[in-house]
Amino acid sequence: MKYTIQKAVSGDFDQVVETTIGALKDEEFGVLCDIDVQATLEDKIGEEFRRYRILGACNPALAHEGLNEEIELGALLPCNVIVYETDDGEVMVSAVDPQQLVGIADNEALDSIANEVHDRFERVLASVADELDSSTEA
Repeated sequence: MKYTIQKAVSGDFDQVVETTIGALKDEEFGVLCDIDVQATLEDKIGEEFRRYRILGACNPALAHEGLNEEIELGALLPCNVIVYETDDGEVMVSAVDPQQLVGIADNEALDSIANEVHDRFERVLASVADELDSSTEA
């Protein structure tokens, strides 16, 4: 089962992270947490790992709507967006597919919210790719 939506992009890793945070903000998502997996694994277990960031994204209005429909939805929030380096040296931006995520709640009242978040994440990924592609052309 595919549980993410993703896009490979060109650009410096840190620039991709910042562009992704900006695109999330444009779609009214705040980043509640920013986990540097590479630094955490090095610090906690002494292991090297590729550059990898987990951004915990939340749109407060949509989260409120969802929680009113399904109080246990909080166990699935925030929605994670990840930025990581691939084995080929590209940078991948990937977001959890909210349609798959809320499907486990088996509550049809969440479908429209999941569709809205999915559409917003699609726009985030397109925006990141467009912005980085236009900056590499300049």
